[in-house]
Amino acid sequence: MAHLLRTLMLLTALLSVAVPGEVLAQAASCNTLRHAEKEFAVCTVDMRRHDVKLFWKGADGQPFGSFDGLLSSSSGSGLVLAMNAGMYHEDLSPVGLYVENGQQLKAASTAGGPGNFHMKPNGVFFVSRGRAGVLETSRYLQQRPRAEFATQSGPMLVINGRIHPKISQQGTSRKIRNGVGVQNPNTAVFAISNEPVTFYEFASLFRDALNCPNALFLDGSISSLYAPQLNRKDGLLPIGPIIGVVARP
Repeated sequence: MAHLLRTLMLLTALLSVAVPGEVLAQAASCNTLRHAEKEFAVCTVDMRRHDVKLFWKGADGQPFGSFDGLLSSSSGSGLVLAMNAGMYHEDLSPVGLYVENGQQLKAASTAGGPGNFHMKPNGVFFVSRGRAGVLETSRYLQQRPRAEFATQSGPMLVINGRIHPKISQQGTSRKIRNGVGVQNPNTAVFAISNEPVTFYEFASLFRDALNCPNALFLDGSISSLYAPQLNRKDGLLPIGPIIGVVARP
C-alpha cells in the first residue's frame, strides 16, 4: 500500500507540471549538477530566445502569491520557467527596488539593517533592452540603466569574479537557497539548491561552476522553482514577486 501511495504521489506531481511538447522544446535549459558535494537545479536562459519578466500582482490588484496563481492567469501564458524574485514583506510586497514593465513600483533601499538583504553590498538583477545584468545596488543607481524589469535583493554572491567579502568559507548556516547570475548580457543563469547549503557553497557554484562574474542571492528557505523540464513546481509557501521566463515565438 505504501509503495502504491508513493507511486500515485509521483504521478500526480508529474501531471501537475505537464506542458505541451512544443513548449518544452522552447524552454530554458535546465539540469541538475553537483558542486561542493551538494546538488543544485540550474536553468540557463538565452536572452536572445526568451523574455525574462517580473510578475507581482494580477488584474485584480492582488499578488499572484504562487506559481499556480500566475499560471492560472493570462499573465502566465507561455511561461516556461519561474523562480521567486527576491525578498518580500508579509503582504508579499518587495523589500527593495522593483520595476515591472518599465514602471518603478518600489524604490531602491539603501538603508542598513539586519538580515541577508542588508549584507552590503546587495544588488539588483535587471533586464534592459532584452539583455540581463546584475549590479551592486550603488552601481545600479549610479548607472541607472533603462530597465524594463528589476528586482533588488541581497547579498551579492559574486562581484566581478570574487565572492562577497563578508561570505566566509567557514560559515556553517545551511539553508535551501536560490539566486541568479549573469554569464554575459545574453545569458542569465538561475539556480536553487536541492539540499541545504552554506552561503559560500552557493556563491562558489556561480563563480566556479556556472562562470558568472556577477551573481545575486534571491532568498533562502522559501526558495521556489517552476521548471517543467525537471518536472518541478514548488508551492510550499506563499511567495512575493516572481521572475518568469517566456519563450519568444
